[in-house]
Amino acid sequence: MARHLVLKDGTVYSGQPLGADLESAGEVVFNTGMTGYQEILTDPSYAGQIVLFTYPLIGNYGINADDFESERVQVSGIIVREAAASPSNWRSRKSLDTFLKENSTPGIQGIDTRALTKYLRSAGVTMGMITSDSPATALERLRR
Repeated sequence: MARHLVLKDGTVYSGQPLGADLESAGEVVFNTGMTGYQEILTDPSYAGQIVLFTYPLIGNYGINADDFESERVQVSGIIVREAAASPSNWRSRKSLDTFLKENSTPGIQGIDTRALTKYLRSAGVTMGMITSDSPATALERLRR
């Protein structure tokens, strides 16, 4: 089953599901950090945003509660090139995918994050939606 990132101008990126099987909308922003993904997910300054991680592999050291910035996930969704399925760190308690599912946070993986970052840099503030629905139907809802 495909998952899509639909942008308000009609641009669509298709990839594979990550995290919760839910639909989510928000401002699409990017973060260029190589580490700190769990801090970003729980950082209140990212509340309501869909965060694109530009580093190609996210989730490789797993998730542990000691590094949270708040008590819950703040982002509306995440976009990654690839999510590590088997994290490797002595502090890890769960995978990124499991954490997102437990916290009802959808994501998408397997898209060209470089191209999307370039697009966002030139387009400026961009609203988007992560969905498993048809892109045309999602675009209609997003534009309301």
